[in-house]
Amino acid sequence: QVQLVESGGGSVQFGESLRLSCVASGYISQTYCMAWFRQAPGKEREGVASISPSGRTTTYADSVKGRFTISRDNAKGILYLQMNTLKPEDTAMYYCAADRSSWRGLDPNKYNYWGQGTQVTVSS
Repeated sequence: QVQLVESGGGSVQFGESLRLSCVASGYISQTYCMAWFRQAPGKEREGVASISPSGRTTTYADSVKGRFTISRDNAKGILYLQMNTLKPEDTAMYYCAADRSSWRGLDPNKYNYWGQGTQVTVSS
């Protein structure tokens, strides 16, 4: 059974940075595709970034390209999301997700394991 626990959220000002972490229990090294999603109040959950089991393949939502970087440390079982130049529209609950597959992309319906989320609030 895979369990995911996010951390690193907080309240920041426009233009500042945050790094989210997701610690995965259970064996996910190089067998699970992982991703970050976010959901703002009143909006659907949207994919932010996804990474293949090896870490060699990544994809990003257009809204975060060039500002966010997804990475993973399979030895430690940790997924990261480095978020730079944050904007108020990045305000949302951020979720870590995983699925046992070589690739799942940014479709939330393809992920079976989810964390509880960490809140990110960006003020102008």
